[in-house]
Amino acid sequence: MNKFLAYFLLLVGLIFLNACAKKTIPYSSNSRMEGFNPSYPQYQYLTARAKVVIEEGSGKITRGTLNLRSKKDSVLWFSISPGLGMEAVRGLITQEKIQIKDRIGNEDVDLTFEEFKNYYGLDLSLDLFQNILWANPPFVFDYSDRLVKVKTSYELTQVRNQVRYFSKIGTENAKVNELASNSLDDRGSLLASYADYQDVEGQPFPSETLYQFVYQLGKEKQNTIVHVDWTGITLQSESLNFPFRF
Repeated sequence: MNKFLAYFLLLVGLIFLNACAKKTIPYSSNSRMEGFNPSYPQYQYLTARAKVVIEEGSGKITRGTLNLRSKKDSVLWFSISPGLGMEAVRGLITQEKIQIKDRIGNEDVDLTFEEFKNYYGLDLSLDLFQNILWANPPFVFDYSDRLVKVKTSYELTQVRNQVRYFSKIGTENAKVNELASNSLDDRGSLLASYADYQDVEGQPFPSETLYQFVYQLGKEKQNTIVHVDWTGITLQSESLNFPFRF
């Protein structure tokens, strides 16, 4: 599989876009989350931009750009460019399936989530993409989860589909500050640190995030670090287009 596409598939859909000078407003709140009530973003449509740097275990560094559009709980659309304005990958993620057009490697994806799991060994969903992207707990809290309050954060442990997720949710912003997940069969792991948050129409959204991924590719484990610097997130009420075709 094309490396650039493989990183996207295995990095649970991190979606980014390069932009001009960063103009974000830091998020601050005078109140604290007393009971466990995480802040989930409220929007109808959304567009976003960010800078992304990918560092492989070999030391190779890749800088890429991506344009994101979203209709909440319905569609994620993205277009990735590694540089010079050339589009490398375009994709569409819905509640039912994942579609990706690989313009460089010509290895397209058109699979339902169940087919994707059988083929790649990853159990994904649109909700999981959205939650990890916007620093939400991976899954809605239920009785089977373990929840403990430690000083100024809640520690949440969830096990879903043979993967363990451990989240630290800050009381100051009601968002995930740290996330660690690993497959119970030791096939891979994810660490995420959401360093800063920006104010988008009074709501906290990630401003700077660091991800570290360890995953199986062939017979070897790969270690990849991804730094994300969000430069623009816009909430919209007007409908967006999600152009995609093979």
